[in-house]
Amino acid sequence: MRHPITAQQVKELAAQLDASTRLLTAADGDDYEKIISRWADNAVKRAGAVAVPVSYEEVSKLVKFASNNKLDLAVRGGGHSTGGTSSTEGGLTIDLSGMRAVKVDKDSKLIVAQGGALWEDVDNAAFEKGLATVGGTVNHTGIGGLTLGGGLGWLSGLYGTVVDNLVAAKIVVADGRVLSVSENENTDLFWAIRGAGHNFGVAVEFTFRAYDQTNDVYAGGLVFTPDKLTLLVDGFNTRMKTPNPQATGMFLFAKPPSMPVAVVVANVFYNGDEAAAREYFKFLFDLEPVAVTAKMMPYNHLNALLNPLTTHGRRKALKAVTVTHHIDAAFVQELYNDYAQQVEKNPDMSASILGIEIHDTSKIQSVPLEATAFSNRGSYRPGIVGLEWTDPTMDEENRAWGRMIQAKCRQAVIDSKEFTEDTKTSLEYANYVEPGDLITDTPFGGNQQRLGMLKHKYDPDFMFNKTNPITPLRTELN
Repeated sequence: MRHPITAQQVKELAAQLDASTRLLTAADGDDYEKIISRWADNAVKRAGAVAVPVSYEEVSKLVKFASNNKLDLAVRGGGHSTGGTSSTEGGLTIDLSGMRAVKVDKDSKLIVAQGGALWEDVDNAAFEKGLATVGGTVNHTGIGGLTLGGGLGWLSGLYGTVVDNLVAAKIVVADGRVLSVSENENTDLFWAIRGAGHNFGVAVEFTFRAYDQTNDVYAGGLVFTPDKLTLLVDGFNTRMKTPNPQATGMFLFAKPPSMPVAVVVANVFYNGDEAAAREYFKFLFDLEPVAVTAKMMPYNHLNALLNPLTTHGRRKALKAVTVTHHIDAAFVQELYNDYAQQVEKNPDMSASILGIEIHDTSKIQSVPLEATAFSNRGSYRPGIVGLEWTDPTMDEENRAWGRMIQAKCRQAVIDSKEFTEDTKTSLEYANYVEPGDLITDTPFGGNQQRLGMLKHKYDPDFMFNKTNPITPLRTELN
């Protein structure tokens, strides 16, 4: 059992820390309130103490102190967890916001980023050297949480997931050791953090493989009235019979204040010029969108496109959903109807979205499932229900609606011919999962047992237990 931190323990911890590490409690007023704030207001918890280290050694001290005193421990990178997993009620939070340095080597094409960096930091630093790597589609997201859960982005069609491009990392494990992990060092831990990393320590440094990215890209949104939905889905299905890894699409349902009904927004990305992009996505332009915001832009502007839909504040929840590789237009129409009825019935949820991502999955599937802990390598399409509201009395009801959509999508995939019961993949993309969401106790599919064994090796006392927690297994590894 994990415990809150006491006032005496705060004094003891302060005496052990370097002067460079800030240690904040509720007595610090506005500074404390600011440091416990999160992307989602409902994810805020009142930590007993928040430490803001600037060195790996200080993180080691903090982890060791939490371990020795059996404290409830949370780790904050970008603070985007809507389930509150980067927060603790009364315990100790390690806030990595003081560790955002990014270094880029153009010759080796490697990016070394500290664990508190945001994707904006990585995108901009790499862009200055004519490089890019797979990163999140919202650039104020922390690199740590997204990377440790797998990581999908606009470049996934070309280069796979974020963890497929993770070359090395430094992890502070439960006993306080700072371990370097790679294909040559602590290889079992390196395997585990690539998809299930939240369970194994504090990631204080990542090294990513980068790629030449000197050209501008074509990206943005096309807005359609709902009567075009079936044609839009059919068009994507036809287009993806001959996918181009340079291109990625995403369509979502949204209810802009200026529109009388919920609309369909197709967000597109093409790693090339506008003429080629418009030809590739011709089926969308032929549907006569009511608005087009897509245009040519520098690559480092790309991951800011969805920021207006993902502003800080208000109450939020994310729900991972999945649909079949060949998208069932009738089923998507049903999802649209569910969404439109919900936001009409509950206008406080009108800023919510429901989206489906459409990548060329060839690169992602080319990596064997057992090569990393990341378990979402099926051919099906990942999606997200992004709930947003203001009324705290509606927290459970709104989440329940999102879980209903999640369960409906899961059952539709299970019932399809694209899915077999003996698959070792997991259906829901872990980075969009909140505590209590999954309808299975094996969120890591065929990798679950090995992860349990490694959990026992590196965190036998279950200190890192907040994001898709893995129960330690005492069975010895072969």
